[in-house]
Amino acid sequence: VLLLRSILKLSQQIVDDPVCILGSKMRIMVLIVALVGRAVRGLRLESASSYQRSISCRRGLAKKATREATAEQLNRFVTDHPDNNVTPYIAALVGRDLHKREKHPLHIIRSKIESYFQNLETEYEIFDGEDPVVTTTQCFDDLLIPPEHPGRQKSDTYYITDETLLRTHTSAHQSEHLRAGHEAFLCTGDVYRRDEIDASHFPAFHQMEGVKLFPEMDGSKFASKEEWLESEECKIVASDLKKTLENMVDYVFDDPNLQKRWRDDYFPFTEPSFELDVFYNDEWMEVLGCGVIHEGVLERCNLQAKRGWAFGLGLERLAMVLFSIPDIRLFWTDDPRFHDQFKSGDIVKFQPYSKYPPVFKDIAFWIPDQHFEENDFFELARSVAGDLVEQIELIDKFTHPKTHRTSCCYRVTYRSMDRSLTNEEINDLQNTLRDRTVSDLLVELR
Repeated sequence: VLLLRSILKLSQQIVDDPVCILGSKMRIMVLIVALVGRAVRGLRLESASSYQRSISCRRGLAKKATREATAEQLNRFVTDHPDNNVTPYIAALVGRDLHKREKHPLHIIRSKIESYFQNLETEYEIFDGEDPVVTTTQCFDDLLIPPEHPGRQKSDTYYITDETLLRTHTSAHQSEHLRAGHEAFLCTGDVYRRDEIDASHFPAFHQMEGVKLFPEMDGSKFASKEEWLESEECKIVASDLKKTLENMVDYVFDDPNLQKRWRDDYFPFTEPSFELDVFYNDEWMEVLGCGVIHEGVLERCNLQAKRGWAFGLGLERLAMVLFSIPDIRLFWTDDPRFHDQFKSGDIVKFQPYSKYPPVFKDIAFWIPDQHFEENDFFELARSVAGDLVEQIELIDKFTHPKTHRTSCCYRVTYRSMDRSLTNEEINDLQNTLRDRTVSDLLVELR
């Protein structure tokens, strides 16, 4: 636009000034070159100015939405490795250690579970300081998770390099503790997964792993896996597992009459595998997954003669139900109106201190011909708006009958936990999200 305006101005000058017409071709060429240079410089300045405004806006909003990553976090987790997909937003979550903060709901739940196990006849060791950065061997191979499993894909997992990642479960530390000679232990920590955005999903959450071996049991006497699975010893391990966990949920929910049910399930690292549900608030709720440790996992630890069980549970899932916390983002807030409610260290019902109005924005685009990962869009939204994104849902999807192109329309819900949002800042966020969706995901907006 600047170039066209300049050329028009030059043309008018030439018409008005006969000297220009009679001048040399060289003079005209010099003027044109100068004007082109001036126009290009103008475009660069405008582009740089817009870019700086965009960066400043994002940084300002990010400060309001969530914490900024420290230089140390950025240097460790956000690298130049081609497989790295950790964003500054995710890096800033690492090391918050919510489960270690006294009087935090997650710490209260964790302490209650640990208290139950510490009162059992078996002595359980307690671990909670393992590094969240693990290897693919720890997180997947040691647990017999196959290469094609979705959990190993970049769409679901935060990779630092091709061989290191932010752990996706506390089971990543099971084998290292078994190799070190620990036969009964609990392990709690923060875990990370790329996931959808709603009130019950967050890219960082907290798990507790529990493991118990049976020292007196000799697994080497079984000639085959089938013989072991049908043996009386396998039934003893499974029965002990179920009894231990049923009593645990009775203790945590403080209800000896709590209805429970077991469902058969599948996990690569346990066989047989189960899930435990409880009936709470008039509905069935999944509490945990567990099973008899797969003999292949024990073999990789040089413990092929041993047998035992393992379980894993999410602390947020239990805390949201027991404390009546409606939004998983609240666990990460620093607002004293949230934390002051739990100073007693007891399980109490959360009292909402305010419900700020949501702001809805839609974004529709044609997805590229190549594979499109929905989690990439969710991750981008978190990077742009941080904790201000409450939910993203697909509200429309269709394929054009002639072009066969697929269009998706997502509704983005913005809402802060502790303040009202202005139209200006939400519009800025939405515009940035639209721009980044095009540039980063190579889609075409509708």
